[in-house]
Amino acid sequence: MGRIIAIDYGRKRTGLAVTDTLQMIANGLTTVPSGELVKYLSEYISRESVDLFVVGLPKQMNNELSENMKYIQAFVTHLKRTIPDIPVEYYDERFTSVMAHQAMLEGGLKKKKRQEKGLVDEISAVIILQAYLESKKYNNL
Repeated sequence: MGRIIAIDYGRKRTGLAVTDTLQMIANGLTTVPSGELVKYLSEYISRESVDLFVVGLPKQMNNELSENMKYIQAFVTHLKRTIPDIPVEYYDERFTSVMAHQAMLEGGLKKKKRQEKGLVDEISAVIILQAYLESKKYNNL
């Protein structure tokens, strides 16, 4: 079984998370400048087996897509052209940044570390991926 990679796409930088090979646990992978993301993913899949990309779906409180969706769609189109053999799914990313900040606070991270935007993006990707995994587990019961 291959890994699943979650992508918290941003215009400047993108947080990535990855599962273990049993697809049970989400771990932070890294934060990558968004312009280098497809290259990074291409290199990663040359070393590791990946079954799926899960991309954060940016919704607003009223359930409409946020303005950032146009950038995400452009990225996903490029990703599908470059890596056509790995499917892409979207997963709701509402509140992930807030949850990431909360997790950092509860984890006791110092203020300077909590201000690292890249770390917030990576933790947000972990939250997206863990929620995705849990939704699949409950849908299969």
